[in-house]
Amino acid sequence: MSEKDITKKSINRAMTMIYWKEEKFWLGKLLEHPDIMTQGLTLEELELNIKDAYFLMTMDDVPQNYRVKEIAV
Repeated sequence: MSEKDITKKSINRAMTMIYWKEEKFWLGKLLEHPDIMTQGLTLEELELNIKDAYFLMTMDDVPQNYRVKEIAV
């Protein structure tokens, strides 16, 4: 998914990415969704990939014309 596609899908929710450098790749995951983890050759690529992974995991089956509403649970 391109950066343009991810930006277009943005729902402006702030999350916390924890990340670290291994030998070749930057690795990271979302603190709020620890099951979402990915890698990138650069820190910028890691951030783009983690946004892509988030949308794939949470929005994959949601149609393009979705709506957002905050509710109390």
